[in-house]
Amino acid sequence: MLGDVVGSPGRRILTENLPRIRRELGVNAVIVNAENAAAGSGLTVPLATEILKAGADAITLGDHTWGQKEFPATINQLPTVVRPANFPAGSPGRGWALVTLPICQFAVMNLQGRVFMNPVDCPFRAADAVLREIPKNVPVFVDFHAEATSEKIVMANYLDGRVTAVVGTHTHVQTSDALVLPGGTAFQTDLGMCGPWYSSIGRDFKPVTQKLVMGIPARFEVASGPATLEGAVITFDPVSRKATAIAPYRYREPLRA
Repeated sequence: MLGDVVGSPGRRILTENLPRIRRELGVNAVIVNAENAAAGSGLTVPLATEILKAGADAITLGDHTWGQKEFPATINQLPTVVRPANFPAGSPGRGWALVTLPICQFAVMNLQGRVFMNPVDCPFRAADAVLREIPKNVPVFVDFHAEATSEKIVMANYLDGRVTAVVGTHTHVQTSDALVLPGGTAFQTDLGMCGPWYSSIGRDFKPVTQKLVMGIPARFEVASGPATLEGAVITFDPVSRKATAIAPYRYREPLRA
């Protein structure tokens, strides 16, 4: 599972390296959060197709799901792209998807947090509802797109033993707390990002500094320069659907002089 893809630098490092990473790590499937893939906000059908062709099996989203104005009308063209399941009833798209591969079948669920985030429905009740829909015999991987570490930790505990993994996205900062919880659910507070690492969580320093120092609003453009690719590798038992290991992953390009 890979963290938020940020703009063209994130797409570049992902598409250039994902085939190699799959081969070297021997992973069977890849889930990518791409809610910042289109110029730093949202996704489009062509960009989703590019990411899937590069080696992703499913794509998750978040609070910037509708960042591109045409996406609400086109998201249903993408059966393995999921937006938060706790978006209001009637929202376009789907909150979970079943992915079938030659070697395995698995479900992907997307949720959005409420603490320090835009208003959405309860993610805990939404998770319960989705789990009633998903077939009982498949592993479930949850991307909880949330700001507060406490909310992510509580969600992981809430779902422990009921899903294979709960990983956080949204903050773009990889955390060092990866572990398998007592019930067999893998957890990491945040996967990090796939994007320019010499930046303010993927954005150019200048406008962010102007906003923080002077209080003057500015458009936060995606930074250029070397990128990082961050996430976690999750190992699980396909019979019990319980995780046996989770290991953070990072590939970082060097800073050029």
